[in-house]
Amino acid sequence: MSGAGTNLGAVYGINAVKEAIGARPVDYVLVTQGQRNPRVGEIISLCHTAGVQVRYAPRQALDRAAENAQHQDVVAICAAKKYDEIETIVASSERPLMVVLDGVEDPGNLGAIVRTAVGAGAAGVVIPERRAAGLSAAVARAAAGALEHARIARVTNLVRTLVELKKQNIWVYGFEAQAAKSYLDLDYTAACAVVLGGEGRGLHRLVREACDELAHIPLAGPVESLNVSVAAGVVLYEAARQRTRSAAL
Repeated sequence: MSGAGTNLGAVYGINAVKEAIGARPVDYVLVTQGQRNPRVGEIISLCHTAGVQVRYAPRQALDRAAENAQHQDVVAICAAKKYDEIETIVASSERPLMVVLDGVEDPGNLGAIVRTAVGAGAAGVVIPERRAAGLSAAVARAAAGALEHARIARVTNLVRTLVELKKQNIWVYGFEAQAAKSYLDLDYTAACAVVLGGEGRGLHRLVREACDELAHIPLAGPVESLNVSVAAGVVLYEAARQRTRSAAL
């Protein structure tokens, strides 16, 4: 099980750029000419303090750099976020809470899950190398700064990774609508990994079979499923609630 880093990237959006400065090497920051947003002004001041060059350019130049028009007038050209070793995530806590994603392809969903994982105190997020979103500027934007505080591991074989986690006494819980148990029936106080499927198709068969337990999130009315990032939030905050109560006893 191993991770790999990438070389060059852009980070866009006010929160994402602000957190990237100081967290990873930044070559320079692009700012739209003539903008007057005080929050962008804070980033300019932060750049001056950190010794990061600020370049002013037409909005179209930022659109090209970000490959997206939703950059909020600021784009950082910087070293890409590096992946972590999964062993680092496991060793970061005596009873790590991990998020494992089985083929989440939408960068917005991945970014939202990363932000929720950081907020809920998860040790890290595990994603597969193939047929899934990887770290990108769009993920950083959706995570709104949380990506810089997250541990993300990228693995070649998700099923093998789950088997290895179980060998290290980490409970593996998978979530799908057809499961008999409710997510409320599970014990998250021990070391555990919550496994969530990709948009539309859910968990792959071999991933499902590698889980110790399967559970669903009960839904009322005609709603048949939740967005994967919303489901992650529901499960992770139940885990956080159980762990907080357990620590208080």
